[in-house]
Amino acid sequence: MSKLKKGYFVKGKFVAEGSELDLELKRELKGTDEKSRTDLKRESTELQKLGEDLLTLRAELLTRLALPDKLIEAIAEYKRITNFEGRRRLMQFIGKRMRQLEPTTLDAIRTALVEQHTPSALETLSLHQAEQWRDRLIADDDAVGQWVNICPVTDVQQLRALIRQARKDAKPEKPGLAVRHGRAYRDIFQIVREHLMRPQSAPDSSTGANDLPPNPGADA
Repeated sequence: MSKLKKGYFVKGKFVAEGSELDLELKRELKGTDEKSRTDLKRESTELQKLGEDLLTLRAELLTRLALPDKLIEAIAEYKRITNFEGRRRLMQFIGKRMRQLEPTTLDAIRTALVEQHTPSALETLSLHQAEQWRDRLIADDDAVGQWVNICPVTDVQQLRALIRQARKDAKPEKPGLAVRHGRAYRDIFQIVREHLMRPQSAPDSSTGANDLPPNPGADA
């Protein structure tokens, strides 16, 4: 016969003496703010993950954080080496250093990571304009000439070939089927977006690559 565990019931739930829940309840009764082992483990795991994310931060954002020299050196070394064991040890070291940082510094790291993954206003605008240009180029033959006039560095033959393929891909194989967009559709978008993100490629004129031509069929 197994030995009964010592404990007590709280709200109909049995709490074994010495268990994590028992210790947590006793801490609450004493009014202490001491963290439980579960809390400490959760916090350690979160900081370890934050340290891994820190490795992906862009250089200008990383510099702005003013992190301790030892941590900066460890991050640089981690990016430089490829040895698995060396990287594992450095990751442990980075995790340890993360646990020594002030809460304000940790918040600054989280803010920088959010900033890195939030598209800028320019990026958002270029995405929207690239989508409009892509759709216009596929729908209207005159749009190609308009695009080339404001962005003459474009490879016209490549662009026209992609447009032909995109139009072919857009035709449903059978009546009633949805339009299928293939690789050409995506490539046109990429070409246009790259040019929109390089304003220096546009010639000096009152019309820029960011200015869309009028809608086809609009009244003159």
